[in-house]
Amino acid sequence: MKATIKHNNTTFEIDFSKPIDISIPLTNTDSNPIAWYIDKPVIEPVKMGDWVGKVSEGASTNFNNIFFNPHGHGTHTECLGHITKDFYSINQALKQFFFLAEVVSIQPEVQVEDLVITKLQIEDALEGKSPEAIVLRSLPNDVVKKSKNYSNTNPPYLEEAAATYIRECGIKHLLIDLPSVDKEKDEGKLLAHKAFWNVKDVNNLNADARHDATITEMIYVNDEVTDGSYLLNLQIASFENDASPSKPVLYKL
Repeated sequence: MKATIKHNNTTFEIDFSKPIDISIPLTNTDSNPIAWYIDKPVIEPVKMGDWVGKVSEGASTNFNNIFFNPHGHGTHTECLGHITKDFYSINQALKQFFFLAEVVSIQPEVQVEDLVITKLQIEDALEGKSPEAIVLRSLPNDVVKKSKNYSNTNPPYLEEAAATYIRECGIKHLLIDLPSVDKEKDEGKLLAHKAFWNVKDVNNLNADARHDATITEMIYVNDEVTDGSYLLNLQIASFENDASPSKPVLYKL
């Protein structure tokens, strides 16, 4: 289905029959990506005495429990409640779901033993644009991202100045194909998270902290998706939690 939409005084043609899903499915197999030193998700039928919630074992329906962690088991979207003493919910933070987004590909720079995405790289990639959302594809774009165990691998991350620059551009939604915008082992500093949400004190939130801004991690942007402008549909489940599994979908403009 094709449609013409007007957004921020600009008119776009969208073909909604051609969605580009950049989420990673959650499975209970070894192909599920993992981060933060946890095991793979568990998806299993409910058992009550001799009854098993599985049609192949005699039940009338398949009736599974699912045990997972949104931060460690795949594509997820989080709000500033991820790092604050007080509780804030992604379900309350994200109230709009369509945004103009810019997909950019960046080769992280080597800094001592780390790979880092820098402010200058973000600035160059955006070329003066200030979209509502930025989708960061790190290079090389190995398909192993869809199934990698990131624990104890020191993945690439975003430097604090880069996160600050993204915030200062007015970008509300940051999507990245890594398990975190911050260094895996950073002594709990979380500099990029704090810079993006403008959180100065996690125990006493400042008035200008960005409650309506989100970070989405562990996406995968196929090589066939070229850098450029897209319409982003950022879908979450209605969890009253700091984070939810999510399904970001792009549409070419």
